[in-house]
Amino acid sequence: RLCLQSLWDFVTAKEPWIKSPFFPVLFSFTAYMAFCLPYIVLDFASIRLPNLRKYKIQPQNYPTLGMMVPCIIQSAYHHVVLIFPVTFLHWYWRPMNLPVMAPELPEVLLEVAVCLLLFDFEYFLWHLLHHKVPWLYKTFHKVHHKHVSTFALTTQYSSVWELLSLGFFAAINPVLLGCHPLTEMIFFLVNIWLSVEDHSGYDLPWSTHRLVPFGLYGGAPHHDLHHLKFKSNYAPYFTHWDKLFGTFTES
Repeated sequence: RLCLQSLWDFVTAKEPWIKSPFFPVLFSFTAYMAFCLPYIVLDFASIRLPNLRKYKIQPQNYPTLGMMVPCIIQSAYHHVVLIFPVTFLHWYWRPMNLPVMAPELPEVLLEVAVCLLLFDFEYFLWHLLHHKVPWLYKTFHKVHHKHVSTFALTTQYSSVWELLSLGFFAAINPVLLGCHPLTEMIFFLVNIWLSVEDHSGYDLPWSTHRLVPFGLYGGAPHHDLHHLKFKSNYAPYFTHWDKLFGTFTES
């Protein structure tokens, strides 16, 4: 607990701002853009540096500025016009309570892992359904598949329905588990980072799937293949559900 208490004290020192209805939107958008930025730099740098190009999963395809800008504009628009009203209603009906004590580190690690596993399962079922039902795919999910070769900013390039659905899954899991607000924030950050990494289009030496043993985590190669082939690898992070349902393809 002590190793997280100083961090939590730093957060609670800004309690009026944390409890503001503007905080969730700015927190989400700022984290998203911050996690995308290194990959944006990498996209432009690797065009000129062959040593970086070898990490690109589809080295024949590079995003242009003309492809990136619409993604940024759409994400900003969705955060202002859609996510902010939802978070405002949540702020109005369920004010955030900030406890004095920080959670214990083992508790945080366990609950973040469980939240990720729950989100992975929910997204797998949602994703599989939207690919198997043509009307759902054409109406809601097709937007996200505009880019066959993904780049970081395509992470949130999606329809309103998809954005709100996945946002609901991410938000409800910490509530169901009764997580500490700090655990909830850490889970949101980890979830955003993993989503961006999945869509980055790069298989780097320190990528998450290389750190998790036994092929349990698919990572960017796993999800990139989904965008390329469309009919496999529906789970966003882990590989067990695709293997169980026979929808796994080796990347």
